[in-house]
Amino acid sequence: MSLAMNVEQHNAEIVDQFTRQAEPFSRRHAHTHEALLELMAECAGVRAGDSLLDIACGPGIVSCFLAKRVAHVTGLDMVPAMLERARQFQAESKVENVAWKLGESTDLPFTDNTFDCAVTRFSFHHFLAPATALREMARVSKPGGTVLVADVAPSAETQANFNLWEILRDPSHTRALTQAEFESIGKDAGLELVRKASYAMEMDLEGLLSSSFPRAGDADKIRALFEEDIQTRQDSLGVAARREDGVILLTYPVAVLAWQKPI
Repeated sequence: MSLAMNVEQHNAEIVDQFTRQAEPFSRRHAHTHEALLELMAECAGVRAGDSLLDIACGPGIVSCFLAKRVAHVTGLDMVPAMLERARQFQAESKVENVAWKLGESTDLPFTDNTFDCAVTRFSFHHFLAPATALREMARVSKPGGTVLVADVAPSAETQANFNLWEILRDPSHTRALTQAEFESIGKDAGLELVRKASYAMEMDLEGLLSSSFPRAGDADKIRALFEEDIQTRQDSLGVAARREDGVILLTYPVAVLAWQKPI
């Protein structure tokens, strides 16, 4: 099978998954984990006069949050249903300085040196070519501008199992990178790492599954993996699986990395 066919099929999977996830994803993240949004803003060093690009913007949560801190935000996503939900969220958030655009993260429809800051959250684990996506973020950023990625980042020891259960949960997941891998592709893109931070994102398993769309039977496979991980206490899934008051909880390890484009 050709790479072009792989990309086409994978993009179709993303559109399918996130068309269905547009509303539940928004409910899950819209009014939670504001501390992560604050951390992203701090690491990016956003300023009042900045123009900012939010890549794979989804339902507009990051875009609308950062719009209150910068001059203008452009939110880009390849899923029309997500952009429609983003427009609704913009109205709910009462921000006017945001524009929405349909497009792909690995082929950004913008000229070189356009934005003061390019950010993305929870997108890189969906990319077939994460290094290409980061280079595109660097390309459209102005010299001296900031490129910021916030994404799940399992340890090297748990990476394989982490990706196994996440692909079961969301078939559009490809591969979560470790923090070291993020640092490596940033260096290869010619960027200077200026800030890195970690964030622990706690969730309950059933709530996560209820807002996801795994294939038939895969939710039970995930539950079995978590039960085994809890019983053995090995944390082989990389999310500190545990049971509290009868509820299975997990903690996503999130890395936030900010690079500067050379002047």
